[in-house]
Parts: sequence; structure tokens; C-alpha cells
Amino acid sequence: MAPRVIFLMADYGHDPTETAIPWKAFHDAGFNTSFATEHGKPANADEKMLSGITGTLLGATKAAKAAYQELIKTPDFQNPLSWAAEDFTLDDYDLVFLPGGHEKGVRQIIDSAKVHKLLESYFPKTKKPSNKSVAAICHGVQVLATASREDGKSVIHEAETTALLHNMEQGIFHATRLFLGDYYKTYGAGSPSVQKTVTDRLQNPSQFKSSLSLSPFIVEDPNYNYLSARFPGDAELLASKAVEMVSSAVKSSL
Repeated sequence: MAPRVIFLMADYGHDPTETAIPWKAFHDAGFNTSFATEHGKPANADEKMLSGITGTLLGATKAAKAAYQELIKTPDFQNPLSWAAEDFTLDDYDLVFLPGGHEKGVRQIIDSAKVHKLLESYFPKTKKPSNKSVAAICHGVQVLATASREDGKSVIHEAETTALLHNMEQGIFHATRLFLGDYYKTYGAGSPSVQKTVTDRLQNPSQFKSSLSLSPFIVEDPNYNYLSARFPGDAELLASKAVEMVSSAVKSSL
């Protein structure tokens, strides 16, 4: 049976690269891919990353835009599940994937008590050896960081991780502030960076791994089937490593 993957998403604001590039990798690997939004309606990407001068200068690459156009025509994307449904569970999936996006619409999933509860239940099941896995990129890591266990600690409290780096977030915010305002600050100007939000929820700051290189960079936790990445430039590597991790984990469980 092919591995099953689910993308947990907000209704609006996900980054098209961080969604479509992993989807294509999973699709090409023969994985069964599903999507879930709050009310079971198709999600819409951050339009600024796809069109206009922002999309041209700062948005998705031509390849990512092509993959996104392919993705949104698929029946799975057009008919998502509802993560708010009472009977919705992540237990049926081999991989939970959390794409990022800095548009303020993604706060819907970052702040969702229901999503936090789902991840509180699922993430501990990824402890090695396991056939369950999680991968997150950019603000997707913030969703995990803000999801708490019964003891109040983050579900990734003991994990090694990365996420959107403070210097990257602040750099693009200040570079674009005159014409985009606080667009690159999901919770508004002056709010803590994604890196700080995530690091504050870890047992030790040294668990947060960073690289300012523009070369692809991901972090694989040694104790959990958990992969994380920083920004769209890491999406392809994250996806390929996720395919390897899930395929190996599923095979070892047979």
C-alpha cells in the first residue's frame, strides 16, 4: 500500500512553493496525498507569491508556479477534508506535512486549538522506530512549536529543528516595508520572529539549527521522524528527504 500523506493548511495564505514542490515530489513517488483545511474548502495560496510585481520579484519560481497550477487542478486538492470535523484524525497518515506562508491568513492554523490537539496526539507517535512522520517548513514549524502537550510544553520541546530564520525574516521585512508594510511579519511589525517563537518553546536554544546560506538546508531530528526547513529554497530537499524517510519508516514496519 502506498504511503499516505496529508497537508494541514489554512484557508488562505500558504506559500505556493512550499506546498506544490513537496506535493509534486510525493506524487511522483507514488504517495497518496490528501489535504485538509478548516471547513473542507479548497485552500488558496498567497496571491502575492504568484502574481504582480511581488510575485515576479519575490515570489515563486517558474517551476514552482507550474507545479502549483498542476496541483490545484487535482481532485485531492479540490476536495479537501476538514480538520475541524469532530471525527477527523491524523492517525491514518504516514506523513503529516505542514507548509509555511507568511501572509496573515496562516494565523488560522498557527493559532488553532483543534490543530494543536491533533498534533499533540500525532507527534509523539513519530518517535523512532515508527511508521509515522512529520515534516514542516517555515511557519509550518511555528504550528508545531505552539502545539502544547498536557504538561504545557511544545510537542517539539525535545526535538532538533529549524524554521524561518530571524535574520531572513527581519531582512526581507525591512527591505520591503516601504511598499509592502508589515506583509512579511505574520503577526505585525514588532512581533517576535518565527525563530524566537520556536526557540522559546524548545528545551534548549541549541536545539534550533540555522544556516544563513542560500543553499538548501534541512534538519532531521535524531529521535523522531521529523524534518524541518527554513524557506521556499529548501522545499525540494525537504520533500526528497521526506520521501526517503517515509518510505524507509513504512517498509521497516511491514
